[in-house]
Amino acid sequence: MVILVTLSYRGYDLQTSNGCRPVAEVLMATFMLVLGLLSLLEPTVDCRRTVKHRHHWKANLIKNYLKTHKSLEGMVRLVDGESEYEGNVEIMHLGKWGAICDDEWDAREGQVVCRQLGYNGTSRVTHNSHFGQTARKYWIDNTQCDGQETEISKCRFDSWGENDCDPSEAAGVVCGSPEPEKPKYSVPAVTVSAKKVIQKYKIKDTSGSDIELRLAGGRTSEEGRVEAKTNDGWGVICGDGFGVLEALIVCRSIGLGYAAAAFQTDQFGGLDLPVVLSAVECAGNESSLAGCYHQHKATCSTKKETVAAVACVRDMADLAVNVEELIRSAYLEDRQMYFLQCAMEENCLASSAYQIRRDEIDWHLITRRLLRFTAKITNVGTAPFRPVVPKHLWQFHQCHMHYHSMEVFATFDVLDENGMKVAEGHKASFCLEDNQCTDGARPSFACADFGDQGISVNCSDIYRHNIDCQWVDVTDLNPGLYTLKVSVNPEHKIPEMTYANNAAVCSMFYSETFVKIHNCVLQNP
Repeated sequence: MVILVTLSYRGYDLQTSNGCRPVAEVLMATFMLVLGLLSLLEPTVDCRRTVKHRHHWKANLIKNYLKTHKSLEGMVRLVDGESEYEGNVEIMHLGKWGAICDDEWDAREGQVVCRQLGYNGTSRVTHNSHFGQTARKYWIDNTQCDGQETEISKCRFDSWGENDCDPSEAAGVVCGSPEPEKPKYSVPAVTVSAKKVIQKYKIKDTSGSDIELRLAGGRTSEEGRVEAKTNDGWGVICGDGFGVLEALIVCRSIGLGYAAAAFQTDQFGGLDLPVVLSAVECAGNESSLAGCYHQHKATCSTKKETVAAVACVRDMADLAVNVEELIRSAYLEDRQMYFLQCAMEENCLASSAYQIRRDEIDWHLITRRLLRFTAKITNVGTAPFRPVVPKHLWQFHQCHMHYHSMEVFATFDVLDENGMKVAEGHKASFCLEDNQCTDGARPSFACADFGDQGISVNCSDIYRHNIDCQWVDVTDLNPGLYTLKVSVNPEHKIPEMTYANNAAVCSMFYSETFVKIHNCVLQNP
């Protein structure tokens, strides 16, 4: 059967033999319906009756969505997972599927996606293209949800298509219910099978503690694919989900220093070798790869076959949060939203502020309560800390009149006794420069005049308490005891010697008139 659909471009009327008729929107909806049906009609299970029933339900699903929304815009699906309730998240925009970047991707965003798909909760969210690298364009980056949205497209994020992500940064979810309620408006997962919980084990418990590692296929001895020797002999590590934390342990175990980069690639060969480890997951503080976790069945779960690879270096940056400055500088301020408009452009306030701006005429006179403090970040490593994004891709922020070289350099969060976020942390997009240096070091980086950005060895980047966005919006917080967590490089986007000193976790007493920060400890974000 051949289906021919002719449509107008960007809403212009079609020319027909009877003259001009405004049917573009109807034909666009029909065209998207056909595309959606054709993409879903591939058999995914062996039983023809089951496939026929399921495809009939999928067709009705798309019809209902079109009836309500007049387009497929904003639909989501999960791809490349082993079962329908898990996978990398993709979203429909302008008639094309695209990926979502894992920057700022956490439990709230996962909760919204699973709810949109009709599942009863989120088991966990995934990063670093856990279900395989994406081959699609990123539609969404820096997603910020409050957890109550009905669709992920209703959360705050950068403009459609604006991102600084590579194929190994796809966001994913594992939804909690194996038997989803029929979703109202969203396409179900591409892969269909019964729910199967994939349990992970420590490598030393299944393959022994004497894991040998080596690099092969690289241009130098410090780079290449990672080969491991287990009870099954020599083989490669599947690239799915392999990130800088795992690379850090590999370089340390081999004695090559620190990880400069982690790759999910076939550039260094190895696709013809057996897979001996897969879904490797490290915390970054293990003494060897044997202390990390992995999937007992050594196989790549996706069709996009890649192997884990690393590049190692001897010198590396190492950032540390100054807890004394944090404790000394914290205070509360009430400020009218009129003076916070630049900060709102950078998503520095809680979700309720944006709701007020939409609903209230005199929103600019309403005040927000801000927990302000100074963040002093020192490079205690042996190499400069530099942004990963090339200079020509830095974003210029008109309100603050400077370039931002990193979109997610620091996060500030207030947690309750159960570890849940109760005040939305500012996902700071900093400019990086040397504000204060010690031990004979001289400043090398400055933000002014499109200068080079970074933090030199023995130098500190100081964001003082009176700077825009140097706060947590605690307007909706009730008085009580909480935990304040200030993290730098929280998503491990840039390699460091260690991440054990990247987060300051402090006790916080908050009342209606003052705040006290105390008992701070440094830990991994």
